[in-house]
Amino acid sequence: MTNLPKIALGAWAWGNDGTFGNDLSAESLKPIFDTAMANGLNLWDTAYAYGMGTSEKVLAGFLKDLPRDSYLVSDKFTPQCADSSSPTAMADMIEMQLKLMDLDRFDIYWIHNVMDAPKWTEELAKYFEGKDNVPLFGVSNHNLAEIKEAASILNEHGLKLSAVQNHYSLINRSSEDSGILAYCRENDIAFFAYMVLEQGALSGKYDTRHPMPEGSARAETYNPVLDKLEILNKELKKLADHYGVGTAQIPVAWAIAKGTLPIIGVTKENQVLDAVKAANITLTAEETAHLEKTADSLGLNVIRMWEKEMK
Repeated sequence: MTNLPKIALGAWAWGNDGTFGNDLSAESLKPIFDTAMANGLNLWDTAYAYGMGTSEKVLAGFLKDLPRDSYLVSDKFTPQCADSSSPTAMADMIEMQLKLMDLDRFDIYWIHNVMDAPKWTEELAKYFEGKDNVPLFGVSNHNLAEIKEAASILNEHGLKLSAVQNHYSLINRSSEDSGILAYCRENDIAFFAYMVLEQGALSGKYDTRHPMPEGSARAETYNPVLDKLEILNKELKKLADHYGVGTAQIPVAWAIAKGTLPIIGVTKENQVLDAVKAANITLTAEETAHLEKTADSLGLNVIRMWEKEMK
């Protein structure tokens, strides 16, 4: 897994699907894209499911006319978006997404979740077997047994599982506890950590006096536990002050220190610049352990409706 930046930038919120309670326009997002590219953050994570193509369309507009080797696109096959009754559902989805983004290939392509995953992984393997422009293959929201099953299916077609993408943060380390991180290290599989900042809950921006705006899914999840999150954010701020950065950079630096590649959702230019700073922080083993001990003491469960505990 060479030539990947330390951090991927996520375009989930760009889909305007209500998850983040934002109303984002291409005009407001273009400076964010430009700032990222200027700072060497050129790996973009999207999915058709993010606004039924909205995120992909916005990103495609920014990539247009850029040299193809200047950026990396990570996209996903979401089973719930496919016509499962069609024998060509996988091919139809891939080719529709490529057309939507005006691309001849993806750099990374994922099975987004485990709904009928063995079937879809098999179809994915059949589609790309023997083809040129084969992407790296990944699976998202899979547990260890499901990851091993996907790897086996791909291997049968002469292909390799190269990436795993799961929810992973200081307050959700189930992919570590279940052995997934260790398996990835042993098998040269990149682990992409999404929701490292827990949709802003670990950024220091929100507390009991300043809750997340009502009306979004994240507010429903995090606002009731902001009193506990304040304890962790206080420790994050201490380290942030030590390194001369903002609170939000520390969870990202933690994820990098754990050997993962964090995906950071970006809706503001300062978030990109923060990501650049985070990539340049090297936490000590003692600092990492202290953060984990603090987080574990809170006893939080932030598993979301679309995912599961990794066992």
